[in-house]
Amino acid sequence: MEFETLQKIIAEVLDVEEDEITMDTRLLEDLGADSLDAVEIIMGIEDELGITVPQEELESKNLATVGDVYELINDTMA
Repeated sequence: MEFETLQKIIAEVLDVEEDEITMDTRLLEDLGADSLDAVEIIMGIEDELGITVPQEELESKNLATVGDVYELINDTMA
């Protein structure tokens, strides 16, 4: 997955500018995302890429930053 794809999805869900989103951007503290936003982001990624992220993977990972989400998605696609 390209980082720009993830930026686009997060920007759409959270109504922020794509250039505000870096690998180190914190979803909660920097972007104000809540748990519902996180679900929408994951659903957007799944739809965009045609994949399914296993629920147990989501529950076992600490998805604090955009980089954490990026890693999880790339691991899922591997």
